[in-house]
Amino acid sequence: MEPVLIIIQGPTASGKTSLAIELALYFDTQIISADARQFYCEMSIGTAKPSEIELSQVKHHFINSHSIQQNFTASNFAQEATLLLNRLFETKKVVVLVGGSNMFIDALIDGLDDIPSDLSLKKELNSILEKNGIAIFLEELKEKDPETFKTIDKNNPHRILRAIEAIRLSGQKFSELKSGNKQQNKFNTFRFALQWERSVLYDRINQRVDLMMDQGLLAEVKSLLPQRSLNALKTVGYTELINYLDGKINLDFALDQIKQHTRNYAKRQLTWLNRYDDLVWIDPNSSISPKDQITAMLNNANHESIS
Repeated sequence: MEPVLIIIQGPTASGKTSLAIELALYFDTQIISADARQFYCEMSIGTAKPSEIELSQVKHHFINSHSIQQNFTASNFAQEATLLLNRLFETKKVVVLVGGSNMFIDALIDGLDDIPSDLSLKKELNSILEKNGIAIFLEELKEKDPETFKTIDKNNPHRILRAIEAIRLSGQKFSELKSGNKQQNKFNTFRFALQWERSVLYDRINQRVDLMMDQGLLAEVKSLLPQRSLNALKTVGYTELINYLDGKINLDFALDQIKQHTRNYAKRQLTWLNRYDDLVWIDPNSSISPKDQITAMLNNANHESIS
């Protein structure tokens, strides 16, 4: 039987971390995190990392594994995580992959497409960004590639400029460039996400932002102000509080923005998930726990117990 990679995706605040830990404990295995901000050891509260207790329950990989001084891309993640998976599958029948950074997950599972790049154009776009802001590029993206416009993180200038760069160089939509042939993996993948009602999910997001503030998010952002220019800090929760600390907005407005921008991000994540034809939505309100729903499906799919 080929080894199994259980993928837990879904929007922010949907409960991915706790579900992944339950599954990893059940299968006596380890977790690979695919959250593009939880990689960074300097960012903890605002990235909703697993707690110290949770980290002690199950071995996690790619949590606190890099510094914000490093530019850790989807390509870097795919290469390192592939080597890790091969090593884990030498002794484990099952590994759990969890995270909300869908582009990183796709890079690992499907491989990376050959997307064109040009240094001089990159510099030109960044110069325009510094002078005029991101709005002009969002309008261009909306006109030339509506599909990418719907799913892209609009608070991430780096990704927006990367899409514009590829579109201008190729004359094709960025979404088309990213739809190449899938790589062949030596393991079976099963993809799951928790399906909350939208209003419930948004309530969970709002409550988590309040909890982050209680846990000391503002102090964490203050400590990172000297590194404010780094791409890693162009992240929801950090950007808004930096604006508050700069005196541009008041704290109540900053918190409202964090909640709104996080809800917007969750909506884009949900739109991205609609691309997958193998995604199974799990009912978190069922009398059967999400973990039990998933293990039953997996054992049935494999026609033998993999636990």
